[in-house]
Amino acid sequence: MPDKSMDDAMESAVGAHFSGLRLEALRLPTPSAPSSPSSSSSSAGPLANGALSNGAAVHANGAELVPNSPLRQPFVIGVSGGTASGKTTVCDMIIQQLHDHRVVLINQDSFYRGLTAEESASAQDYNFDHPDAFDTEQLLECMGQLKRALPVNVPIYDFTNHRRCSERFRKVNASDVIILEGILVFHDQSVRNLMDMKIFVDTDADIRLARRIKRDNLERGRTVSSVLDQYGRFVKPAFEDFVLPSKKYADVIIPRGGDNHVAVDLIVQHIRTKLGMHDLCKIFPNVYVVQSTFQIRGMHTLIRDRDVTTPDFVFYSDRLIRLIVEHGLGHLPFTEKQIVTPTGSVYMGVDFCKKLCGVSIVRSGESMENALRACCKGIKIGKILIHRVGDNGQQLIYHKLPMDIAERHVLLLDPVLGTGNSASQAIDLLIRKGVPEERIIFLNLISAPEGIHCVCKRFPRLKIVTSEIDSGLSEEFRVIPGLGEYGDRYFGTDN
Repeated sequence: MPDKSMDDAMESAVGAHFSGLRLEALRLPTPSAPSSPSSSSSSAGPLANGALSNGAAVHANGAELVPNSPLRQPFVIGVSGGTASGKTTVCDMIIQQLHDHRVVLINQDSFYRGLTAEESASAQDYNFDHPDAFDTEQLLECMGQLKRALPVNVPIYDFTNHRRCSERFRKVNASDVIILEGILVFHDQSVRNLMDMKIFVDTDADIRLARRIKRDNLERGRTVSSVLDQYGRFVKPAFEDFVLPSKKYADVIIPRGGDNHVAVDLIVQHIRTKLGMHDLCKIFPNVYVVQSTFQIRGMHTLIRDRDVTTPDFVFYSDRLIRLIVEHGLGHLPFTEKQIVTPTGSVYMGVDFCKKLCGVSIVRSGESMENALRACCKGIKIGKILIHRVGDNGQQLIYHKLPMDIAERHVLLLDPVLGTGNSASQAIDLLIRKGVPEERIIFLNLISAPEGIHCVCKRFPRLKIVTSEIDSGLSEEFRVIPGLGEYGDRYFGTDN
């Protein structure tokens, strides 16, 4: 059983970073963690009219994508408004509703310039609401790297000492959606040009002042008198001089901030429309992704962590696999069945599919057998062993299948769908054994877009059920970000 630290990690896995698919990411070189707040890379092409670009194509054999144009850039949302107007609340609501995509929140406050010793001595006279108080150049550098799908280190600002933490940064990874929030994110044209959508949160001044007093007193260790003094001398004039004039650049104005649920819902629908242009589930209707929740995201966080222990890797993998198996079983045909309950009432229900079997692709697929047996009492399970040499030249070595497999629905088990070549060979064998293509359901933990294309183009009538679609394949044909060597990690042979 997992220890308490794992449970704590599960609870903490609700930060603003959620998984979604990136169709165009073909073969991504494994990124190295930057040693500075940003790292260098060639720039991807710009977005046209705020739309997301899709430059991927498919070979005639349907086996892989060809990156004949720039990778899709993330959808960037700017959120501005006066101090304590509810910007963070609006951002949190958007993030909550976009739980099935990877979303990161970047705060302009992280890019405050550190005060000198002389400025710190008279910090009460420093205008933190003026554009010059921010390091806009570094903000642009970090945003540029994120738009090129590169990880960055965002600085952490200490509001008590008015300095950046020199030894600590917040690691931010490439994402589908980037939300840039701050009072002056619309002031600089270079920053505005990065945004695909600009939102201005409009809240009454008295409400904003009350919130400011409470926040600065509790979170930043300031007295009420100092907050009021700063508000009158700097915050209010800066709002009138810089923040309010930038309201004209907004695409959407949200009155009442986070209390306006209707406005936030409309914004999220628009974002989903943009992101949906690249949704593999729309391209291939036979692909089913288990709906993401914080629990599922948390379990993925744990099993993807290279430092997780083998017992915890097995425990949380089994939990995820059980969910995937149950989801896959939901796609089997059912027959109506009428029964009588202990109260004497008639209940019209359904009867499970009887002709069913599992087939695992050795050896990683064997890790999914226990979950299948737990869901389907006495189920028959066959095995297929495929020798893998690089990306091509797979050779079938061994198979042992139920004699009557042609009469059954088949749940094909393999936790990772990478290139799709091994899976295609296994599916081809099942079809040669008489299993109709539409009776095959392929279950896996994670999938690469290349593998989905390979399998679905060749076998358009089978179903794929997965829990997450990853970015793509590396030059070594490994799924990125992936899970590593799943079989070795699950069976404890990775040391």
